[in-house]
Amino acid sequence: MKMTALVDLTVGSPQFRIKESSSEKAALYKVYSQIDLSDDLTGVESEFQENRTIRTMDAVTTLNEKDIIFSLVSGKASLVQKNHEGYLYTQNYVVIKNEAKIDAGFLVYLLNEDKSIAHRFRMGLQGSMVLKYTVKQLRELTLPKLPAIARQKTIGKTYLKQLHLQALRERVAKNETIMRLAQLEGDHIHE
Repeated sequence: MKMTALVDLTVGSPQFRIKESSSEKAALYKVYSQIDLSDDLTGVESEFQENRTIRTMDAVTTLNEKDIIFSLVSGKASLVQKNHEGYLYTQNYVVIKNEAKIDAGFLVYLLNEDKSIAHRFRMGLQGSMVLKYTVKQLRELTLPKLPAIARQKTIGKTYLKQLHLQALRERVAKNETIMRLAQLEGDHIHE
């Protein structure tokens, strides 16, 4: 079954068409980034992330909590977390509107991990100088046979929790390394 039979796709605002404004009446938006997508996927915020902002009177595409977002740059999907609600997303991203015909977490799992989907995406990238995914690839994507919705929810929830756990473990390991190196540096200075 084609993915578009289950969902609608909304491409982000073209950056070069957004007219920036200096008016205080213009809305100020934070621009969604690859780091934000990674944070949404793992549920762990990156340290020292500063988003670009745009002030404009234009109508732009913005995110809602629990939107499914797909990056045309990285080929990764995620569920938007509450802290990124209202962010402006550009033409490098597509929001996948799901009318409850497929579990959102399960769809993120399929887009990120399913081997047949990954193979189809890779086939579409061959021969390109710049490896970038396209909206056409998403529109033409055929999904494998879907399990019952209860099974989808279990898989989606487990997948997202596992990514969160992995990110937390990586943060702990990084902090332990920083602490040990600081200890060694302190020992070195006192010798």
